[in-house]
Amino acid sequence: MKPFQKGSNKVLNAWAFYDWANSVYSLTIVSAVFPLFLGAYLKSLSIDKIEVFGGEISHTALMTYVTAFGFLIVAIFSPILSGVADYKGNKKFFLRFFCYLGSLSCIGLFFFSLSHIYFSLICYVLALIGFWGSLVFYNSYLPDIAFKEQHDKISAKGYALGYIGSVILLVVNLAMIMLAPEDKALLMMRYSFVLVGVWWFAFSHYTYAYLPSFRNSNKVTSSILFNGIKELKSVWKELQTQLRLKTYLAAFFVYSMAVQTVMLVASFFGENEIAWEENGIDKTLGLIISILIIQVIAVFGAYLTSFVSNKIGNIPTLIAINIIWVFICVFAYFVITPNDFFITAGVVGIVMGGIQSLSRSTYAKFLPETNDTTSYFSFYDVAEKIGIVIGMGIFASIEVITGSMRNAILFLVAFFLIGLVILFKVPKNIK
Repeated sequence: MKPFQKGSNKVLNAWAFYDWANSVYSLTIVSAVFPLFLGAYLKSLSIDKIEVFGGEISHTALMTYVTAFGFLIVAIFSPILSGVADYKGNKKFFLRFFCYLGSLSCIGLFFFSLSHIYFSLICYVLALIGFWGSLVFYNSYLPDIAFKEQHDKISAKGYALGYIGSVILLVVNLAMIMLAPEDKALLMMRYSFVLVGVWWFAFSHYTYAYLPSFRNSNKVTSSILFNGIKELKSVWKELQTQLRLKTYLAAFFVYSMAVQTVMLVASFFGENEIAWEENGIDKTLGLIISILIIQVIAVFGAYLTSFVSNKIGNIPTLIAINIIWVFICVFAYFVITPNDFFITAGVVGIVMGGIQSLSRSTYAKFLPETNDTTSYFSFYDVAEKIGIVIGMGIFASIEVITGSMRNAILFLVAFFLIGLVILFKVPKNIK
């Protein structure tokens, strides 16, 4: 363990480097290769539905339900574990644990098969829990290792490293898949899952080498175990006296359901609903190009949103972005050709990076004068995760009932419209 000094460049850079390690999961497993793999795997078996839990279901609806279940677990346990980690000072232990859980589960996806469907789904869920669970403790390190004036810069550096690292590995994965003989493409996709796990596991150790350990001899009691939940209850009680923050949080909770659902199902929609081959475009290449378009433009979108919000204010900017999201969902209902999908991806990139960064900074602006910002942000994160569970659950249910992802996408318009109505009610006593 290297000596620790708050604000040290070595410590901050090591912290930011964890983004380089773990971001390959979100790009390769969630957004790019795994959705393609699942569709191609089922096509190779000449089936379009999966027999599981005593019935048949489309793979898109199944993975949407499974993802929602994973986020539910994270939402339930993250505040409990955060409370324990704060008390015991062992957040590095939990960061390692969830990293190892996620990376090994990614490797386990190499063995994905319908004959072992439950093991396969467990690997997928555990990879999700590993990623999001590790982020809880990764993010909580920031105030411990950096001074306030360093937060923005080092957070941006982490984001940039994550973007660069994940794109590098995605390009490698794409080359593996595209250059392989057609009958070996599925095998190369499986190897890409292994590469994600190895990359995540290996590069994370640079972070562990420099992050301090604050472990102490405090013993965990039943009361300490639920400290995190008590903090959430305390924040909820305080919100009742803060009209502006409470109203904004309600708006965020509703429109975030739709935003996060779109981002999590976009790849499955592209894999399942777009006529790639009919338009002479390889599906694998087309979908990965779409994802790269979103990734690149999202960076620009975040800066553009920051510029606009400085000119007209946070709430008016969020209202404008939600209106754009409404048009995106309506347009997506009619999207069939790859070119239309590329256009949609570009517009999504602009508002995706913007709405995420602006939503969090707006929440921070509306916080009351308090030293307990950690509890407020824990409440924010849990609200976001519960919103994802509800949004994904509703999306999957509509697809199952109507037999179409397009109908489910169109239904998300309702969430954006409700969010818009609530945003208009946020008190305008500050910009």
